[in-house]
Amino acid sequence: MHTVTPKSQTLLTALQAFMERHIYPREEEYKQALASAEDRFAPLPLMDELKAKAASEGLWNLFVPPDHSEYSDHGGLTFLEYAPLAEAMGRVIWSPEVFNCNAPDTGNMEVFMNFGTEAQKAQWLTPLLAGEIRSSYAMTEPQVASSDATNVQLSIRKDGDSWLLNGRKWFITGAPYHRCKILIVMGKSDPDNGNRHLQQSQILVPKDTPGVEIVRPLTTLGYDDAPLGHAEVIFNDVRVPLENILAGEGRGFEIAQTRLAPGRMHHCMRLIGAGQRALEHACQRVTQRQTFGRPLSKHQSVRENISKSFSEIEMARLLVQKTCWTIDNEGVKAAIPMIAATKTSVPLMIQTVIDRCMQMHGAGGLTEDWSMAENFNYARWCRQADGPDEVHQMALGKQIIDRFSN
Repeated sequence: MHTVTPKSQTLLTALQAFMERHIYPREEEYKQALASAEDRFAPLPLMDELKAKAASEGLWNLFVPPDHSEYSDHGGLTFLEYAPLAEAMGRVIWSPEVFNCNAPDTGNMEVFMNFGTEAQKAQWLTPLLAGEIRSSYAMTEPQVASSDATNVQLSIRKDGDSWLLNGRKWFITGAPYHRCKILIVMGKSDPDNGNRHLQQSQILVPKDTPGVEIVRPLTTLGYDDAPLGHAEVIFNDVRVPLENILAGEGRGFEIAQTRLAPGRMHHCMRLIGAGQRALEHACQRVTQRQTFGRPLSKHQSVRENISKSFSEIEMARLLVQKTCWTIDNEGVKAAIPMIAATKTSVPLMIQTVIDRCMQMHGAGGLTEDWSMAENFNYARWCRQADGPDEVHQMALGKQIIDRFSN
């Protein structure tokens, strides 16, 4: 398996150099700018400065796949080509936006590429690709177990020449951000359809539409993930034109499945970068601190934990690469078992790695002086995002049983 093509390697070298020159040296500045901001969900001038630099150096929209090469200056990258780039970005949790490669916008841009009309692309995809606006994907609801996507209850019904939306969503990533201008909203447009996978539709709702209320930003383990954030949102008699539907009535579940599978992989790619950086910090830390008259690096338990962490990161990376190869060569549908295996293994594995590295830092590992606590939170919520692990394990278990019992 060739993990890095010449095109990917060239971009990776440029990306790593950019991180060294412009991202790592300004992590503290970014942190201070966010901490001192009057509004934590307002754009940061530093981000705009870095985005302009990245775009000028050709490090922009790297996520775009080859089948949508018209939207990429690089002709598009396969999943396997993109994986090391996403890993490099994942070393700093906020850096993907610098390269216009952050969630949920990458997934939403692919939704527009795959399902949008030309008018919808012109209105929303073009400014998203330019990094001028941001977007959100509104599926999860507080009243129902959204791990079963067919449970969503937000009502979508025709009313004259409009769609009328009523319901409540939460953990809608990016919605609090001032630059978020469009919400892709999944709800039930045909609740009585005998096929429960055809009851849902997805509607484009501009964030400033009357009746859209951002109730509050939510936290995960105390982190608000500003400036993007995660919001609770109420839709109260929200009215949008009929042409705001994506792909057509009853295709909401199909769109969700198409969108979320690649997104799961992107999270896993980035998490490997987070885990790798935590390991590097731990290796530096244990050579700098002493207990009982010798460096931490001389203690057997520390060496064992470093060894385990290194091995698990390598396993996670190889699993991601194999899954990417499967997607590239056999398609997303054929790769669903591998995507499920990756999604349920990598976040938990990286969470464990980061936990060990935090422990080796002592109490400091729990603080924001290092990136580990925030990345631990990221790994933890990835076990819920894009479908909780249990749902994927249940489906994967059935597939594996069927494969070997017949």
